[in-house]
Amino acid sequence: MIRSFKKGFTLAEVLITLGIIGVVAAMTMPTLMNSTNGAQYKTAYKKALSVLSQAVVLNVALDDYDLSQTNKGSEDDGEVTAASGDTTLYNLFNNRMNVVKTSDGASGDTGWEASMTRGSGEDAKTTKAEFGSKASGNYTLYFNDGITFTFPKDAGACTEGNSTTDESLCYGVIDVNGEKNPNKLVVCDTGSDGDNCKVSNPTDIYPVVMYDQTILPATRAGEAVLYGAGK
Repeated sequence: MIRSFKKGFTLAEVLITLGIIGVVAAMTMPTLMNSTNGAQYKTAYKKALSVLSQAVVLNVALDDYDLSQTNKGSEDDGEVTAASGDTTLYNLFNNRMNVVKTSDGASGDTGWEASMTRGSGEDAKTTKAEFGSKASGNYTLYFNDGITFTFPKDAGACTEGNSTTDESLCYGVIDVNGEKNPNKLVVCDTGSDGDNCKVSNPTDIYPVVMYDQTILPATRAGEAVLYGAGK
């Protein structure tokens, strides 16, 4: 008589295997999630910069004025009710983009300001971009894809300058997922904003500089996310 034996795993072996899988998953999931979020933030940031730049070009074609020809507003404007004919930054972006809501004054509980230096040596100029509760003198535009763009009410006449015109740069802040967390300023991995900046884990808030028909990253970290590590 030939006996047949059925082979299989014991309960202890199954539990041990599941335990190992659980430990590996717990170790890798946070990294995987951060990587996925970072890729989404990077894609949204590139899209936002492109759309903002297209709005400026479209406005030049339709209304014949760019960022350098915008009028400076006032921090005491009160409600956002600029006339449609006013050549302001607010009207330029509001008329040329899919804006679903606007607000003036501070937005969000998180508040910070980022210092940015353009140029070097005697020509170096430092300015600040503000966001959230520190941005009490800002306009904020909310777009239909969840992105927000905030800039000072008194910004205008944004130009790189030339032999006859002084430089007058304007700054704004892109938040690629609006009021959702993490609401963290993108920074270099080393913490310093140097030439060898690398960003391995992009976040959701990006200062930008605006002049003439150009909108670009205002920090090395923003450049690194847009152009690639090491830029």
